[in-house]
Amino acid sequence: MPSAAEQLAANFNFSSFGKATELRQRLLFTLGMLIVARLGTFIPMPGIDPNALAQMIGHQSGGLLDVFNVLAGGAITRMAIFALGIMPYISASIIIQLMTTVVPEFEALKKEGEAGRKTLNQYTRYGTVGLAALQALGIAFGLEHGSRVVIDPGWAFRIEAVITLTGGTILLMWIGEQITARGVGNGISLIIFAGIVARFPSYIFQMIDSARTSNNGLIIILILVGVIGLVGFIVFMERAQRRLLVQYPKRQVGQRMFGGESSHLPLKLNVSGVIPPIFASSILLFPTTIAAFNGANVPDWLQTVVAYIGPGQPLYIALYGLMIIFFAFFYTSIVFNPEDTAENLKKYGGFIPGIRPGKKTAEYIDFVLTRLTVIGAIYLAIVCLIPEAMRSSYALPLGGTSILIMVSVTMDTVAQIQSHLIAQQYEGLIKKAKLRGMKR
Repeated sequence: MPSAAEQLAANFNFSSFGKATELRQRLLFTLGMLIVARLGTFIPMPGIDPNALAQMIGHQSGGLLDVFNVLAGGAITRMAIFALGIMPYISASIIIQLMTTVVPEFEALKKEGEAGRKTLNQYTRYGTVGLAALQALGIAFGLEHGSRVVIDPGWAFRIEAVITLTGGTILLMWIGEQITARGVGNGISLIIFAGIVARFPSYIFQMIDSARTSNNGLIIILILVGVIGLVGFIVFMERAQRRLLVQYPKRQVGQRMFGGESSHLPLKLNVSGVIPPIFASSILLFPTTIAAFNGANVPDWLQTVVAYIGPGQPLYIALYGLMIIFFAFFYTSIVFNPEDTAENLKKYGGFIPGIRPGKKTAEYIDFVLTRLTVIGAIYLAIVCLIPEAMRSSYALPLGGTSILIMVSVTMDTVAQIQSHLIAQQYEGLIKKAKLRGMKR
């Protein structure tokens, strides 16, 4: 089956694109919103000394700030109003998803359809505000501790920081929701994607400068070839899915027979997406970040922990891979419930041939999903560990998580553009058929 990108390349022509007025407007709206999101990463937070901030960030490289800085598009190094990025919203969404599997009230809301989804989205927004305020207060305390970054420390600066950073996150959340509703693609993912792509020029110049100073031009070329191969591998694995045949029985209404058609239940190889690498790296880099903030007042046990699980260390790489596999299984169990899927199939009369509806179908789907998750978790670990191992040897500026995000978001956006073009072509065919009918 051809991918959305292959279909788009086969069917694309400028005349069809020129006729797709709605798609063009959506693309322009998406581009404008992303420009606004990027501009916010250059507006500095008030009350900060930029020179002292640059010195502090330089001493804390390699910690948790690097991960968040990549997802925030470099806003943390400038301590901009969008320094928190969209991570509080993602964290709140994950917490709400967890609660739908634990709290009966949230589970009931999930099953209510569109009304329940709107209520859960509203809870997610409230949770985003709370998490952003807590993180902003933590950043304010961290900037005041042991450094001269803050010009006038005190509660006035802390309140100012909470209002500024929380407001920046709320604005980003609103931009993401507007892109999803009125643009093309998933707005939250596109904001992260734009932040990573915007730093590409600095990555390229960094690699060129490294090749020029160390005379390792051949190694840089081999790394670029390896990155291209890794991108192709990610595309192949992200498209991979297992399709379970679903049959619907025939039913007679009056003198006519309905039903009897067959469909497929697609199960992706990687259901969890990019969440496992982000969670794993955040937990592993937390001790390094604490040690960097404390400066010289670091306990001996924390220094030992940082020395063993610091970025690039063998224990860090091993734990990173194991935690990616664990979170892949954990998050898959949250976002996909085989029992609900089996119940929905039974409700609409569908069944998997050879499997009894109900509990047996749920067990079969769970069995297939577990085997797929094993392959998907190993794939995620390979994609993230190869750049991590090479980064310690060749100082690669781009990690596997960033590459995975870029490829996934690009594939999703291309698929949506293709669906808009197909919808526009169908509308044109319907209009032509109506005109012919009127002439006759």
